[in-house]
Amino acid sequence: MRQALGRGLDALIPGGAPLSPADSDPGAVIRKIPLSSIRPNHLQPRKHFDPEKLSELALSIKEHGLAQPILVSHSAASNSFELIAGERRLRAAELAGLSEIEAVVKNPESDRERLAIALIENIQREDLNPIETGLGYLRLMKEFGMNQTQLTQIVGKSKAAVSNTLRLLDLPEEIQKAVQNGQLSEGHARALLSIEEPMERHKLFRLAVDQRLSVREVEDYARRVQSGQVLPEKSPARPPKPPKPADIKALESALQQKLGTKVEIKTRKDGTRGALTIHFYSLEEFDRLVIMLK
Repeated sequence: MRQALGRGLDALIPGGAPLSPADSDPGAVIRKIPLSSIRPNHLQPRKHFDPEKLSELALSIKEHGLAQPILVSHSAASNSFELIAGERRLRAAELAGLSEIEAVVKNPESDRERLAIALIENIQREDLNPIETGLGYLRLMKEFGMNQTQLTQIVGKSKAAVSNTLRLLDLPEEIQKAVQNGQLSEGHARALLSIEEPMERHKLFRLAVDQRLSVREVEDYARRVQSGQVLPEKSPARPPKPPKPADIKALESALQQKLGTKVEIKTRKDGTRGALTIHFYSLEEFDRLVIMLK
């Protein structure tokens, strides 16, 4: 399984560093670097790091190693390294108790190039939440004077996908934060965008969060608002979900330890049917899981 990428940095910065150094640059050297000598990227586009997902990635790294090296630059003056891309992997490696991490060393000629590498690498790996991705698109357009058509070639996304993500930045800050922290999905946010009246949009936003509405439910409410229906000022919160049975939680934990990634088991009320979901956070991890399950 491989992700179709856009033209990458070659289309943006002539002679720029390739995005997936280990795959696209045969001459790239991977070396182990002490975690203590790596400084954070001062242009980091990613703002939110989910603690639970970091813990899951740390467990995977501890059990199976790092699937893809991080990208750093080297300062000869201080004999230290600055992270360019891979902060989530770096933080997870620290949680896993590693003292060294595999890295590819590149030396961007400017902060402009450093920012482009970090943004595109995160966007193409789908490591950013939808709001961070939209902000990344916006920065690329402003920093490099690109239009949306050029941007689609760089990031390997359709024009509609790029446009829909950029539109999320038109939402009020409160709703954007809800998307960033996972209370709402991108689908919820797009449904809210269809409501032009700010007060009705905010009421539906509160309804979606308080009652944990699905995307389809929010879309249905949005259509009602567009047809002239007025939403109630307040709505009762949906009763909390019953706790997951202890035996199911124990089985999830055992499978997570075995597979080295997050596993979810959902069952119907009668316990005779359900779904088993195995999460992966990179294409390399997906390939590893497929091999294990075979």
